[in-house]
Amino acid sequence: MFFVGLVILVAGGEFLVRGASSIARAFHLSPLLIGLTIVGFGTSAPELIVSVQAALADQPGIAIGNVIGSNIGNVLLILGISALIAPLIIPGRKLWRDLAFMLAATATIWVMLLDGQVTRLDGLILLAGLAAFLTVAFTAGSGHPPEGGTETFGPNWKPWVMTGAGLVALVIGAGFLVDSATTIAREFGISEAVIGLTIVAVGTSLPELATSVIAAFRKHTEIAVGNIVGSNIFNIFGILGLTALIAPIPAEARFAAVDMWWVAASSVGLAVVAFVLGGLPRIAGAGLLATYGAYLLLIG
Repeated sequence: MFFVGLVILVAGGEFLVRGASSIARAFHLSPLLIGLTIVGFGTSAPELIVSVQAALADQPGIAIGNVIGSNIGNVLLILGISALIAPLIIPGRKLWRDLAFMLAATATIWVMLLDGQVTRLDGLILLAGLAAFLTVAFTAGSGHPPEGGTETFGPNWKPWVMTGAGLVALVIGAGFLVDSATTIAREFGISEAVIGLTIVAVGTSLPELATSVIAAFRKHTEIAVGNIVGSNIFNIFGILGLTALIAPIPAEARFAAVDMWWVAASSVGLAVVAFVLGGLPRIAGAGLLATYGAYLLLIG
C-alpha cells in the first residue's frame, strides 16, 4: 500500500500542476495566485479533514499539532527538498502581501494560544482573516498577461478535470501513505506519540510535498512557493478557524512555549530570504532540511 500511495500521490501532483497552470494562463491569473489559492488550499485538504475529525473526537492536541507541525514542515522540509531539486525563485516584490498575511496569521494564532484555548470567537476572527486574504490575493493577482501574447477566453473542461482529479488523488495517496507508514512504524516498536508528531504531521503535508516537488521539476517555481505560502495561510486562518468554530479547541502550553517559536522562525526566515536573496539556492535547501532534522530530534 505504501508504494501504491506514492504512485497515486505523484500522479495527483502532476495533474494538479498541469491543470492549475492551464487555468492560470486561460483566465490571465498569475501562476503565483493559483499556487496561493487553488493549489495551496487544495493540498491542505488532509490537514482540514484531520483537524476537524480530531476536534469532534475530543483530541485537541492532534487538531492544533497537525496544523503547527504542517506549517513547520512546509517551509523546512518541502521548500528544502524543492530547492535541492531546482533553485527556487522567491520574488519578495510579488510576494510581500502574501508573506505579510502569513506572518500576521502566525502572530494571531500565537496570541490566541497563550490563553490555552482557541475559542469560537477566535475561529470567526481567523476566518475573517482568510476572507481578507482571498480578497486581496484575487484583486492583486488578476489581469496577468497571457503567455506568448495570445488571447484566451477561459479554459475548457480538461484543466478543471485535471485539477480536481489531482486534488482527489493527492488526498487518497496521502491517506494510503499515512496508514501504511503508521503500520510499519508500529511493527518496529515506535511509540504512538512519535508516530503522531512525525508521520501524521508530515503525512498530511504529502500533497504539498508532491505538488511543490513536481512544480520545481517543471520549473514552475512560483507555483512551488505559492503552494507553501498559501497552504500555511489556509492552515491557520481556514483550518483552525473552521475547526474552532465547530468546537473550541483547548491548547497545551507547549504549543505557545515551544512549537510556535519554530513556526515563527521558519516564517520570518522565508520572508527574509524572499526580500534579501530573492530565492533559495540548493545549499539553502540543504540547510532547511538540516534544521527540520534538528526539530524532529527535539520533539522526539
